[in-house]
This record gives sequence, structure tokens and C-alpha cells, in this order.
Amino acid sequence: MAAEGLGARGAGVALLDEVLGEGRMLAQAGEAVLASLPPADRARALRLAAQTLRQLEPADRLLAPLLRKAPPLRVRNLLRLAVVEIASGAPPHGVVNAAVDLVRQGKRTSHLAGLVNAVLRQVPEAPLPGPVQKLPRWLRQPLVHAWGREAVAAMEAVQALPPPLDLTPRPGALLPEGELLPTGSLRLHEAGQVTALPGYAEGGWWVQDAAAALAVPLLGPVAGLRVLDLCAAPGGKTMQLAAAGAEVTALDISGPRLARLAENLARTGLAAELITSDALHWQPEAAFDAILLDAPCSASGTIRRHPDLPFVKDGSELADLKTLQAQLFDRALGWLKPGGRLVFCTCSLLPEEGEAQLRGALARHPGLTVVAPDLAGLEPGWITADGALRLRPDHWAERGGMDGFFMACVTK
Repeated sequence: MAAEGLGARGAGVALLDEVLGEGRMLAQAGEAVLASLPPADRARALRLAAQTLRQLEPADRLLAPLLRKAPPLRVRNLLRLAVVEIASGAPPHGVVNAAVDLVRQGKRTSHLAGLVNAVLRQVPEAPLPGPVQKLPRWLRQPLVHAWGREAVAAMEAVQALPPPLDLTPRPGALLPEGELLPTGSLRLHEAGQVTALPGYAEGGWWVQDAAAALAVPLLGPVAGLRVLDLCAAPGGKTMQLAAAGAEVTALDISGPRLARLAENLARTGLAAELITSDALHWQPEAAFDAILLDAPCSASGTIRRHPDLPFVKDGSELADLKTLQAQLFDRALGWLKPGGRLVFCTCSLLPEEGEAQLRGALARHPGLTVVAPDLAGLEPGWITADGALRLRPDHWAERGGMDGFFMACVTK
């Protein structure tokens, strides 16, 4: 289903088709599906698709008694999106009419216009009932084992809601109105179009989840130091380091992602040396004073922002990722000056990609010690017995939560 001529709703359905039918992540699907749409429609389509994915299980539960048999995936996705829209408070009349128009546009679906109309007219104007959507079994089971059922249920409750937008501000910059979090991030609960916000064009801030923004401060003062940002894209941490006065080398395997980082550096007027290379083969000319390693991982801590992830991934990549994380940890330590600091972090909720990686590195490198976190705004329950940081989506749940991260600062 092409997005052209369908508007934001049609594009939203097309995105769901790509995620649920083809197994593509939203960002990957969006490059093709949304190309012909104006920015406002692109943003709305992504918002509609993401919220439908967050509430797919409750939407299907509501639709089940209204359908004698499952319609084709495209029509099912259209119904799901319409149900979520109505449950979110959109005027039902407009939603139903738009859904019927969309189903009529498809040669293979036009005969189901009556069905779509009849089903959606029975959908109540109320939030979706019943329990929130559960994580997939491959992820939920180990998380329950690690953190307990109550904690996982609390994470799922946060992941069912659209997340707020977090910004990392620069001192003295023009900023939008928002909630200043204890750790220094600025949280916007109703953001709108990012590029239209005060201070964007002037480079006064950048978008970065409040949890992700804690990795750089863990390194301690970096002004005047040579710092390597390993696996740097999309670049929030690179900009933090540069803004703090570090001499930054940012390395990433992805050229296109580094190109976006270069654009953000230009907008903010910050500088860093950008290198496109595989960290497993690259070799620096000299050791670094400090290193930040945001290692590739399952990204299971980012589901509140990436609700497509549970529908696309199945955990089969975990074994390779754990091996890669350990390899990168070891290589990075080899590039660190004696007495230098290294922060290892992953945006994962799985202990095997966090706590276990730290324990493994400490066992392999006898001279390695953990530097306990000492940052403003941290809550005691976030600090592990090993002196690392374990951040979860249900932390600050009343404020909108945060991404899940493991972070540890070590020195040798």
C-alpha cells in the first residue's frame, strides 16, 4: 500500500503492514512509505502507527467479538488503527468515514467497505478496556526472572503510553517550556513538531532520552580530554561530550547515521572528528583519556519509543550481540590510558547485556575497578550492588518513565 494519496491515516496503515506483514522496523519502513508526504503528515502517520502497535493486543481483544473471521491483514490493520484512534478520543464519525474511504481505495479490499463500516460503528467511545499489552514471551520471561512480575507489569504500563520528549539543553540556551527533571534533562509532555520548537534552529538543545543523557556525566569532567565515543550514532552523547569541552572522536560503522550526526553538529555549532569504521578492526593512533562505549544490543529498553521492536525481533540475535559486546569492551579497554575512565552502556533491560557484561570484564581484567556513580538526581534504587546504574522504563513512571539502560564506569 503506497502512502501517496492516502494521507496520514493511510500511511499509518501502510506502516503497520510493513511491520506486521514484512517484519520491518518503523524507521526502515518509513523511508519508503512516508517519502511523498509533507512533514506534518509524516509525523502523524508515525504517531498513529506507533500508538496502534502499543495497543495492538487490547485493540484485537475489542475487535474479536465483532468479527466472524479475520479479514486480510491490511483491513485488520486499518480496523486496529481506527479503534485506537477512537479510543484516544478522535471523533468516531470522521474516523469511520476515513476508514471506509481507505478500504474502498484498495482493489482487493473495496468489497469489505461495508464490513469496516459496520464493525467500527460498534466501537465504544472509551479507552480500550482490559490489561495493557504484554511483552513477547522471549523477552518477558527473562525480565520477570530478573526484576519480578510487578516490575515488568509496571514497565508494560509505561510502554502502553506515548512517551514524552526529552531534550538535553545547553547552558543559557533558548528552550521550550517543559519540566526540568532532577538529572538536568528537559521533558516536554506535548512537543508537537520538533524543528518548530524554540531553540532548535539555534542549536540550544538536542533530543535525547533522560536515561541516555546520564552516560556522559558518568565519565566525570571531560573538558580538555581526548575522548572516544564508540558506536556514536545517532550522536546525542557526542554532542554532550563536545559541549562539555572534550576533544571528541566519534566512531560508528554506519556512514548514513554519522551523516545525520554531522548535521546535528552543524546545527549546534559543536565539533567532533567523525570516523566511519568497524570498531572490531579499527585501531587508534594513540590512547584516549576517556572512552564511552554504547554497545550494540537488543534495544529492549527502548520499546516505549520503539513499539515495533517486539513485533520484529525474536531474541535470536542475543548470542551474537553478547559476544560482540564483550569484544568491544575488551578492545576499548586496550585503547584507554592508565587511570582513564570508560563507560560501558547498553539500552537493554536484560542483565546478560549489562550486569553480566560488567562482571565478565572485571573477571577478564584484574586491574579494573568500578567507579560508583555520583550524579545529581539519581535515586538510590537505581544503583546496583556492583556500583553500576540500572535504569528501567518504570522509573519515574508518574512522569512518563525513561528508557531502560545499564551503565557502568570503570577505570584501570
